[in-house]
Amino acid sequence: MAAKSTGLAGSWQQPKRVNRLNRMSIQESAAAYESATQYFLNLARGVTKDQLDVKDPEGWSARQIIHHLADSEAQSYARLRRLVAEPEGSIIQGYDENLWAVAPQLGYESAPVENSIAIFAAVRAGSLDIIKRLNESDLEKAGVHSESGHYTIAKWLTGYTNHPKDHGDQLVRAVKGQS
Repeated sequence: MAAKSTGLAGSWQQPKRVNRLNRMSIQESAAAYESATQYFLNLARGVTKDQLDVKDPEGWSARQIIHHLADSEAQSYARLRRLVAEPEGSIIQGYDENLWAVAPQLGYESAPVENSIAIFAAVRAGSLDIIKRLNESDLEKAGVHSESGHYTIAKWLTGYTNHPKDHGDQLVRAVKGQS
């Protein structure tokens, strides 16, 4: 993949966004998911201490973005397992990411990012293992998301493949102080 200048050490060019409407095979979906993981990890690991708390005027700092990705991926880890193993229609609980970001106990504005980077990497690796074991028919297994309704594994896969790409771009803007 060609390097792209982002101001972050070890940064990568963003992989293409995934759209499940042009159906990819499970293997292609797993590769796209893994590529998105590496994209965000390379960016997050390239953020310097001086860049952690720089933020765009209307958004989160790099520190907040990294902590959000860890928490979001921990949620996604549990969601995928529920979608795979539990009966159709099980509740998939949402959460208010903005409330999590301002709760001082969660440390989004002050905690070191190393644990969050490790959590992100670990839960993405665990979910990737499951993705690789899915069958095409599994993609239609569904629960009911508390915020967005009918929620299939295919929808989960599209969302969580694109999520680190979107926040990776946000992280690049944050360290530059841009919106």
